[in-house]
Amino acid sequence: MASSAGAHGPSRAYDGFDRASIDRSGQAEAFDAIGDRYDEAFPHKEGQVSAAAWFSGQLPAGARVLDVGCGTGLPTARQLTDDGHHVVGIDLSRAMLKLSRDNVPEAEFRRLDLADAETAGLGPFDGAVAFFSLLMLPRAEIPVALRALHGLIREGGPLALGMVESDVDDFAVPFLGHTLRVSGFLRDELRQVVEGAGFEVVGEDAYAFAPASTDVPPEMQLFLQCRRRP
Repeated sequence: MASSAGAHGPSRAYDGFDRASIDRSGQAEAFDAIGDRYDEAFPHKEGQVSAAAWFSGQLPAGARVLDVGCGTGLPTARQLTDDGHHVVGIDLSRAMLKLSRDNVPEAEFRRLDLADAETAGLGPFDGAVAFFSLLMLPRAEIPVALRALHGLIREGGPLALGMVESDVDDFAVPFLGHTLRVSGFLRDELRQVVEGAGFEVVGEDAYAFAPASTDVPPEMQLFLQCRRRP
């Protein structure tokens, strides 16, 4: 969906980005095939639960929040909905969206690319979470995606971000019998990227994580607690 902003409307993060370079081929299809095995491979999500608890505590009662790459809806959309917030989840995998709707029927879920969220009329939101969804993008797009989130969140609103600490760009990795392309930063550079997109990093947690699946290597998970600057 091409943006018509610019001279005729507010500037949007993806206006100057080469949208022809966006290639999601195979990513959603892999998650369609993985389905609920994702939660089986990642049964312990203490870091994600803790980050969502911090996020929820920064929100007004009944806040409207965006869950980017909502996956199965567990644990985050379920957790935030149980806290009384209205969750709008977006994902590209039809199978994941079905699981989300089954697991969290009270929330709203849409098949939508973050690159199109600015022009889809979803915002504004009181805050957003993005747990391990931005790592599915090439490095060059991650700052753009963060700026898009900046444009969707109200001033001062929280952003909870989960990434895997790694120095890779669009790197193919085996994942539950499929191949995914992932990107990452070392933590100092990740903070710089997030701050450069208009967020203040107010906290950080790191967790060593060993997935249950033997074909998924151990990883260091980083959770940044952020706030949208003007």
